[in-house]
Amino acid sequence: MSEGESAAERGKRLAGEAALKETIRLIRLARKHWDAHENLACRRERDRALALYATLSKPLKDGIPQELRVWLRYRSEKYFGEGRTKPRKG
Repeated sequence: MSEGESAAERGKRLAGEAALKETIRLIRLARKHWDAHENLACRRERDRALALYATLSKPLKDGIPQELRVWLRYRSEKYFGEGRTKPRKG
C-alpha cells in the first residue's frame, strides 16, 4: 500500500477477509495513536478505517471485535465528529 493511496482506492483493492483484517489493523493503529495523544495521526487512521468499514458487508462487520467497533463508531465520534469544536491554529 502506498502512503498517498486513499481509503476508497484501498477498499476497491481489498475484499472479504483482507478488507476485514485491514479495517481491524487500522482501528488498532488509530487507538494506539489515541493512547499516545497523537491526535492528527489518530484522526487520519480513524478516517481510513471508517472509509474501509463502510465498504464491508454486515457479516464482515460482525467479524470486528465489539470493543473496536464501539471505539470506532461512538467513542471516537465524540472527539472527532462534526459537532466537536475545532482545534485552535497556533
